[in-house]
Amino acid sequence: MSNTKEIIGQGSAARSGKTGAVVLAGGQGKRMQSSVQKQYMLLGGRPLITYALEAFEQSAVDEIVLVTGAGEEDYARQELVEAYGYTKVVSVVAGGRERYHSVYEGLKALKDCDYVLIHDGARPLVTGEIIARAMEGAAEYGACVVGMPVKDTIKVADAACYAKDTPDRTCLWQIQTPQAFSYELVRRCYDRIMAEEALQAGVTDDAMVVESQSDCKVKLIPGSYENLKVTTPEDLVIAEALLAARRAGSRQQEAKR
Repeated sequence: MSNTKEIIGQGSAARSGKTGAVVLAGGQGKRMQSSVQKQYMLLGGRPLITYALEAFEQSAVDEIVLVTGAGEEDYARQELVEAYGYTKVVSVVAGGRERYHSVYEGLKALKDCDYVLIHDGARPLVTGEIIARAMEGAAEYGACVVGMPVKDTIKVADAACYAKDTPDRTCLWQIQTPQAFSYELVRRCYDRIMAEEALQAGVTDDAMVVESQSDCKVKLIPGSYENLKVTTPEDLVIAEALLAARRAGSRQQEAKR
């Protein structure tokens, strides 16, 4: 852990480094109550996963690795990457049992990157502005995640579902993706947890891996309340409404020109 500051303290030269993205599309989507995996469900007439891929394709990211469920690689390559013309997707690989297994496969498939953005493909409304902020954050801090301050009061419950504690809401953020890091830093941290199963317990995001396996602090940077994760049928309805509003706004802008 002693060399973490050397990895992230590379100054302005680091900003010209190569940046890769790992886009995860291997979730089962059991809470969607559908036989179709959520990443392939239609949103605005297109597979949900294509919105995230398009956002990264149009960003300053240099290359993309798409991580799918095992056995879905050919379908994703032909029906998504080739069909929609995503030229920055350099590899389509199979993920693993848990999210962190899939992230690790994606990290291994990247080629000589200085920075990496890790994104859940089930967040279709990520924008170019969010991606740009994450890239800048990775270069400046070595580790950052996008998110937003929580709006609701949060209660900690005990085993019997009684309120046990009420954390100070001003200190709480809801964390989103992309999560962005120095590649060397996050790869080293992932190598450690993948080598020792006990270190994998309770891991739910990439920031947790870096927090537990290095001395690097993870910076929180603004995302958007629209950058929601489609997890339940209600989320898909909300995403449809937000997408429709965006399209209407774009048409209004075009009409003014």
